[in-house]
Amino acid sequence: MLVCIGDVVEDVVIWTDAPLHHGTDNPGRIVRTRGGSAANVAVFAAASGAPTRFVGRVGDDALGRSLEEQLTVDGVEPRLQHLGRTGSIVVLVAPDGERTMFPDRAAAAELADVPADWLAGARVVHAPAYSLLDGPIGATTRELLTAARAAGALVSVDVSSVDLVRRVGAEAFADLLRAIAPDLLFANADEAAALGLGTSSALPGTTLVLKAGAGTAVVLAPDGTRHEVAPEPVAAVRDTTGAGDAFAAGYLSALLDGAAPPAAALAGHRLAARVLASPGARLA
Repeated sequence: MLVCIGDVVEDVVIWTDAPLHHGTDNPGRIVRTRGGSAANVAVFAAASGAPTRFVGRVGDDALGRSLEEQLTVDGVEPRLQHLGRTGSIVVLVAPDGERTMFPDRAAAAELADVPADWLAGARVVHAPAYSLLDGPIGATTRELLTAARAAGALVSVDVSSVDLVRRVGAEAFADLLRAIAPDLLFANADEAAALGLGTSSALPGTTLVLKAGAGTAVVLAPDGTRHEVAPEPVAAVRDTTGAGDAFAAGYLSALLDGAAPPAAALAGHRLAARVLASPGARLA
């Protein structure tokens, strides 16, 4: 089973028809959908056939209950705390597919006192870096990852955001990763550069998976083995929201099925391609 720890929120996705004009109307399309990096990975992995559980917190409100129901419908086993106000993220998507995000995590960042049995049966436990830092969720997630490793599960972390690395500081962020010592670390080129990553020796014992969007993904094993895996062509890209999460989900799902790194990376590419034409983190 794959267990994902982190945020489940509402994404308010705004597709603009033209470059943004300040101080006036901007025609566009608005879609509300489930979001949150960890929840995205859980939903996408479930769509790939992997047994998946999501651990997080939503508000004690109608939106939180709706998001919980959506996770269940999507084949994910939700283990949620209900307290406070459910979070939302406004995602502004330009015509070229580039995103600008305005997160309000609200209750999601307050995850605490998680029962140990919420990790029962986990073979891989995944957390985006958002889950490791801000608010009570940071200490909670780090404790859960330690418990997961002690129980024999693999630990997976996604760097998630170059802005996050810069706000925390590259050295402090690297120290956190060294303390967690994940078995798998996902990062894009900007995130890896900000952390000074690029060789498997940067984090001993960690397999580094470098995502590259439409470019070639690189998997660097702890023993120095390097795999380069190019994606298959994608006809059109309208919204990249959730593509990195889909890549991680495809990779981890394939890993659970026993796939070698090249096949796992190809599975990640294929799943990521399915979100590029839909508003928000949704599979076409």
